[in-house]
Amino acid sequence: MGMVLLADDDESLRETLAELFTGEGHEVVQASDGEEAMAVMRSTDPDVILCDWRMAPIGGLELLRTMQREGLNRSLPVIVLTAYGDAESTVQAMQAGAYDFLVKPVDLDTVLGTVKRALEHMSLQRSLERLQGERFRDGRLSVGRDEAKDQGEQLVGRSTAWIDAFKKVGQVAQTDLTVLLEGATGTGKEVVARVLHRNSHRSKGRFVTVNCAAIPEELVESELFGHERGAFTGAGSQRIGSFEQAENGTLFLDEIGEMPLAVQPKLLRVLQEKTFQRVGGSRPMQANVRVVAATNRSLAEEVEHGRFRADLYYRLNSYRVQLPLLRERRADILLLSEYFLEQFAVRTRTPIPALATEAKAVLESYDYPGNVRELEHLMNKLAVHAAGLPITAKNVHDELRVAGSQRSEDWRAWESLPFHESVARWERHLIERALGLSDGNKSEAARRLGIQRRLLYEKLQQF
Repeated sequence: MGMVLLADDDESLRETLAELFTGEGHEVVQASDGEEAMAVMRSTDPDVILCDWRMAPIGGLELLRTMQREGLNRSLPVIVLTAYGDAESTVQAMQAGAYDFLVKPVDLDTVLGTVKRALEHMSLQRSLERLQGERFRDGRLSVGRDEAKDQGEQLVGRSTAWIDAFKKVGQVAQTDLTVLLEGATGTGKEVVARVLHRNSHRSKGRFVTVNCAAIPEELVESELFGHERGAFTGAGSQRIGSFEQAENGTLFLDEIGEMPLAVQPKLLRVLQEKTFQRVGGSRPMQANVRVVAATNRSLAEEVEHGRFRADLYYRLNSYRVQLPLLRERRADILLLSEYFLEQFAVRTRTPIPALATEAKAVLESYDYPGNVRELEHLMNKLAVHAAGLPITAKNVHDELRVAGSQRSEDWRAWESLPFHESVARWERHLIERALGLSDGNKSEAARRLGIQRRLLYEKLQQF
């Protein structure tokens, strides 16, 4: 059992939680804002804190930062409760030292379970501190964190799957660990990589993106490491590679699974030794760069099939974040839909289209094979067709049925064609659909179709 400090400006919620914890045998103290919570902490010794994120005059973030400055959160777990479960807040809370981040309305069993784990964590941490105190009599070194920057694109979502992913982002952002982002096409891997950079101590450096699938195989090494003049035919001048461009910043390697096997050992060397050489060069160069890699397929499976080096995979997998499919975070669909409509209105300087209640139900029921990217494209098309009027369920159904109805009409027409022509039409349809779902990315389209990229290129030339 332990002492629980409840800091929330919602008195009814405090009383409900106080009754819950008292019934479990805990001692409870209450505060109506962060300022009062700090006063309580200075006069008592709570074992765990539950605090609201937005309180006046001092909210949860300022409370966490004040605790950092005063050295009060070295072993004291803070569980943040908020009605505003956006991903940026999650990152800020975890970076500021929060133990966990729960979105209101909270499930009471979830709160009890989280508090139980926090108390166990606190007990183990204090035991460790006692052992450290016995071993190091001159005290311990307290390492603080830089404050996260609240800027850039807005990350929308409050679902459990999305918040869980961003708890990991918040925990790893301030480190220099290599991060592997896994998730299907359209789940927002580059956005997450930018958040990692923006919330790191490298945020003043550059964020450089390399799409490994978009570079011809023979040019990948030059793209990454640069080349000296005359290094190969056509190298008429020196080129600065991506690692040099990202010095003191972050290098984002998108579609890392497409990196040629011949280049992978050289990337592994950079990650291990922090040095590289330009193509045609002889002088080792330092690589003060944080690498974030992304893939839309399982690198572990690629290793099993001999298409990716095991040692490079283990090095990239220092810290892994799995991004959920949109259908796994249905609670975010309407939030994202309204956000994309707002963004469309800002770009076009038009009123924000409204979503009818029935339209919302249709949006929430769809599976979105193209994930967030598909939803964004859908909302843009709906906004254009609505022309300022409310978006109805029929509007949504019509957009979602276009591809399906077109296929039905095509199938009826193809039945009367000669065999080879009918097959060719069907191949073309499959390729067009795969390219659409892949946002034009040929490598991803080939994977969706289960064919080699070379065959896809041949078919594209043929069509």
